[in-house]
Amino acid sequence: MNIPNILTIIRILLVPLYLLVFYTVEKNKILYAGTIYILAGLTDVLDGYIARKYNMISKLGAALDPLADKLMTFAVLISFTSANLIPPWVLLILGMKEVLMILGGIILYLFKEKRVLPSNKYGKIATVSFYAAILSIIFKIPSPTLIKLLILTTVILNLLAFTNYLKIFISRNRENEYMR
Repeated sequence: MNIPNILTIIRILLVPLYLLVFYTVEKNKILYAGTIYILAGLTDVLDGYIARKYNMISKLGAALDPLADKLMTFAVLISFTSANLIPPWVLLILGMKEVLMILGGIILYLFKEKRVLPSNKYGKIATVSFYAAILSIIFKIPSPTLIKLLILTTVILNLLAFTNYLKIFISRNRENEYMR
């Protein structure tokens, strides 16, 4: 097991820790859980950097990395919605997008190419936007309008990223059909 995969597994283990802190700590729970979220984000950046720089990309990492991302995203969306920090429609839209991405990934892996779609610039921009929106809530940015704008921007960017991934999925599906 290489270093990027270990970092990804640590990120997966941070998900239940995040939830435990969010739902059990009384005082400053959002800040403490948010710190765990930030740590998970740092391990995400670090594992990707190390994997690419030192050519440690593996099939295990390619499968676990998006899983870790989606688990943490769901944990944050569900916890923030349950605490009325974000509106339920954000969980609904982003949750449906994530479920469809998971299903598409499973289909591609099991029935098509035996690999996952790598992240691209659209997905990375949407992820950065998600972090900005969540961090604005964690650190209690004093402008509710700015927070709402960041959340709305995040939803729009995630939908655009999903549309991009859907185009890639459809084009690969067509390529596979032509090769038969």
